[in-house]
Amino acid sequence: MYTPNAFAINDLNELHQQILGTRLAILVTHGEQGLQASHLPLLLNVNDGPHGTLYGHLAWANPQWKELQNGAQALVIFAGADAYVSPGFYPSKTEHGKVVPTWNYVAVHAYGTAEVFSDADRLRDLVSALTDRHESGRASPWKVADAPADYIDGMLKAIVGFALPIQRLEGKRKLSQNRNAADIAGVREGLAASPDAHDQALAHLMR
Repeated sequence: MYTPNAFAINDLNELHQQILGTRLAILVTHGEQGLQASHLPLLLNVNDGPHGTLYGHLAWANPQWKELQNGAQALVIFAGADAYVSPGFYPSKTEHGKVVPTWNYVAVHAYGTAEVFSDADRLRDLVSALTDRHESGRASPWKVADAPADYIDGMLKAIVGFALPIQRLEGKRKLSQNRNAADIAGVREGLAASPDAHDQALAHLMR
């Protein structure tokens, strides 16, 4: 990922927080089948390895797990808030007019090679942890144990799990840091005034 120094996220905790805050990641691999990508909810264990380890699962019918099993390097993309930045947000537009549109965003890329597993107990623990994470906060959280055991056993046979120790992390926060203070404030105020929730989320990050 092209990341000028002004936009780089170097703090490991901040990188982890972006990963934890992304509900659906994109797993990208390249192998005999060419480029493949899957959209997946993932778990992060921050205490497993120097950069943490990602855990997830793919459908057995999805050939991408075979690329992981064959040792293909994986790229996992965690996209955060993003927003279009209009030149009209910049006070400098009225001063000299030398402004163009851009896009502000936050993203983290994680790289590594994965271990693939199909052990039923390990898969059950994984899907239980994923379920508990996304059911938390509901008035009546659903649990894997709520379903018939034989049904869950059958469903587990249809997936393949993976553990991906993160070997390299890249993070980018492009929040107009390359502009002067007045232009930064103009972008922040312009996005905050937008009715679009994505724009407002990006403006919040600029505070």
